[in-house]
Amino acid sequence: MRPIISTDLRTSTTIQVFIDLKTLLRSEVSMEKTTHIAVVPSPGFSHLIPILDFSKRLVHLHPHFHVTFIIPSLESPPSASIAYLQNLPSNIESLFLPPISKQDLPQEDGHVAIQIQLTVTKSLPSLRHELTSLNSRSPLAAIVTDSFASEVLGFAKELSTLSFLYYPSNASALSFCLYLPTLDEEISGDFRDVPAPIQIPGCVPLHGRDLPDPVENRSSEYYKMFLKRSKRLLYVDGLLVNSFTEMEERAIRVLTQKESCFRHPPVYPVGPITRTGSSNEENGSECMRWLENQPPSSVLYVSFGSGGTLSQNQINELAFGLELSGQKFLWVLRAPSSSVHAAYLGSANENPLDFLPEGFLERTKEQGFVVPFWAPQIQILSHSSVGGFLSHCGWNSILESAQNGVPLIAWPLFAEQRMNAVLLTDSLKVALRPKVNKNGIVEREEISKLVKRLMEDEEDKEICKRMKDLRDSFTNALKEDGSSTKILSQVALLWKNNLNGT
Repeated sequence: MRPIISTDLRTSTTIQVFIDLKTLLRSEVSMEKTTHIAVVPSPGFSHLIPILDFSKRLVHLHPHFHVTFIIPSLESPPSASIAYLQNLPSNIESLFLPPISKQDLPQEDGHVAIQIQLTVTKSLPSLRHELTSLNSRSPLAAIVTDSFASEVLGFAKELSTLSFLYYPSNASALSFCLYLPTLDEEISGDFRDVPAPIQIPGCVPLHGRDLPDPVENRSSEYYKMFLKRSKRLLYVDGLLVNSFTEMEERAIRVLTQKESCFRHPPVYPVGPITRTGSSNEENGSECMRWLENQPPSSVLYVSFGSGGTLSQNQINELAFGLELSGQKFLWVLRAPSSSVHAAYLGSANENPLDFLPEGFLERTKEQGFVVPFWAPQIQILSHSSVGGFLSHCGWNSILESAQNGVPLIAWPLFAEQRMNAVLLTDSLKVALRPKVNKNGIVEREEISKLVKRLMEDEEDKEICKRMKDLRDSFTNALKEDGSSTKILSQVALLWKNNLNGT
C-alpha cells in the first residue's frame, strides 16, 4: 500500500508554519536559558582537574550552562592538561593564556605555592582582557576560580557579575582558611609552638603541627601570601566546597548555618566530585592485568598523588617495609627528591626504578608490582583485588577511596594533607596513621606493622565497615534527590537569575 500524501497545500503550509514556529520558539527558549560562566583555575594539572570535574558535573545536570575555561600556565602547559581537555562536553571550551616564564618569577623562594600564586598574578592583564572580551560577547553570570586564582575575582564587580570560589578540598580545611584571620589576631608566635590543641569551628581539635604547612613560619612570605588569600575569601559572593554533609557534618553545619560563629560568605557543599576516568587509561594496562590475577581485597595500593615525592632514605624504608609486611602491593613510584612536592609542576626524567634498594624487584616479584610515574588510580581503586590504600591524603585521592569503600593508611606530605589525615583517623575513623621518627622518617617496622593491621587484622575490620558506610553516603549524595545535587541546583538557579537580573 502506497503512503497517503496530502495534496492540500493549505494544510501542508499550515503544518510547515507550525513546525517552523515551534523550532523558532525552542531556539529562542534555548538561547534565553543559556547561562555563561567563566572558570579560572590556577596552574598545574592537579589544580585544573578538580575545577574541571566540577564544571563537567554542572553542565551534565544543567545542560543550558556554557563554561569557558581561561587557564594560566607556568612555562608550557603540561601535556597531561592538554590531553585532559581534548574530550570535553560541547558546552565547555578552554583557552590557555600566554605562559609565564620561570625567569620572570623571583628566584629567592622557589616554593611551588608561591610559584603558582605569582603565575596567576603575572597573568592578570591577560585574564582581564579575556574576561572583558567574553563578557562583551556573552554576558557572564559568574566568574569561578580556585583559591590560588582568587585575585581574578576582583574583576567580577567591574563586569557586573558574581564572584564564586571553588574550594577543591574539604569543609574542615575551608573552615580553617576562613578562621585564619581571627587566629592570626588571637595567637602570637608560630602555631606549631602552641602547646594546646587549636579549635577550628566545626573541626576536631588540631595540634599546630597538623595545620597546613603555609602557617608553619608566620614570618615567611609563604604565610603572608596564604593569609592574604584567606582574607580574600571573606569578600566573594559564594564558596563552593567539594564535600558533603554525611562526610563532614560538623564542619558543614558550622559553615552553612545562618548564625555562624564567625563571618563568611555563603558556603555550598557541592561534593563529592571526582574524576570518572582518565585520558591515559591505556598506559596502565600492564598493572591492571597484574591486578586481575590477585585474590579479592589482597592488594595495598601505594601512591602519593600527582605531585608527591619521597627522599631516597624514605623510599628505602618504604620498600623494605612493604617487603617485610608480606602483603601484596601495587606501588606508583617517582624518583626521590628532597622536596615533598617536587613533581607538582613537572617531573624528573630519571627512571624511578633505578632508586629502589638493590634486589628489591627480584625479591618481591611474586608479592608486588611497581609502576614508574603514573597509574590509572580510578580503575585501580575500583578493582576487587584492592583492599587498602596508602595515600598522601590529597582530597581527590581521599574521595576516590571513599567512592570505592577502600580504607586508608594516611601518610600526609604537604599543604592541608595533615589536616586531612586527622579528619580520616580521629573523626571518620577510616584510616591508620604511621608514626614518624625524630628525623621525619617512617621506619620499615612501622610501615610493616600498619600494612598488616589494615590488610589482615580482624581488630581493624571496623575501619573497613565504616569506609563501606561512607561509600554508601557518597553514592546517596549524588542521586537525583541527594544533598549534592540539590545544592548545585540552588547555585545554578542563583547564577541563572543573576544573568536575567532577577
